[in-house]
Amino acid sequence: MFLVGLTGGIGTGKSTVSAMIQEMGVPVIDADLIARQIVEPGKKAWKKIRETFGDEMFLESGELDRPKLSSLVFTDAEKRKTINKITHPEIYGEIRRQVFRYFLKGEQFVVLDLPLLFESNKVTSYLYKTITQLERLMDRNQYTEKEAISRIEAQMPLEKKCNMADIIIENSGSLSNTRKQVEGIIKLVRTSNHHIYNRVVYGGGFMAVLVAILYLLIFHVIGLL
Repeated sequence: MFLVGLTGGIGTGKSTVSAMIQEMGVPVIDADLIARQIVEPGKKAWKKIRETFGDEMFLESGELDRPKLSSLVFTDAEKRKTINKITHPEIYGEIRRQVFRYFLKGEQFVVLDLPLLFESNKVTSYLYKTITQLERLMDRNQYTEKEAISRIEAQMPLEKKCNMADIIIENSGSLSNTRKQVEGIIKLVRTSNHHIYNRVVYGGGFMAVLVAILYLLIFHVIGLL
């Protein structure tokens, strides 16, 4: 199995492309969804956020007031670093678990939907290909001008993301045009045999470790006899 990264700037329609990819039968691991799940009441990240930022960042129901916290961290770089230190280990831990499950299922490849793919630079070295999108209209987002600007400034410039990506989707046109591009990209990626290489390399390494452990156990038991 190999990994493909999907990213894009604010308002680039990444969620639309992600949904199209899933409709084509390709597994997608959504970092935004995981980010929401790991701050559910009682979770480890939820507790740390409460300890760090106080009760005022939570609703009466106990749920995190995401808009309020977002407004705070997107206007304060230090607080953004703090929240990232709390949430990123949980997010990437869950991503690793999901990747491993898909590997065991024998999937050819999995798409990692990561808004901050290039900014965090935590998984880029593990990716076979990266896909990004050119910006489209932003008025579908219910942000004020100030909020939109703060979110854009907190991310890497889209032009730089495009320069770093292997594949670019230009989705400022119709949905049908976007879908046509996505279908072509997925068809191209499916022709790759990179998953066979990974299974031989990583599968062989896993078996080597397993055999070594078994040998050590056998010698240990023999030594006890």
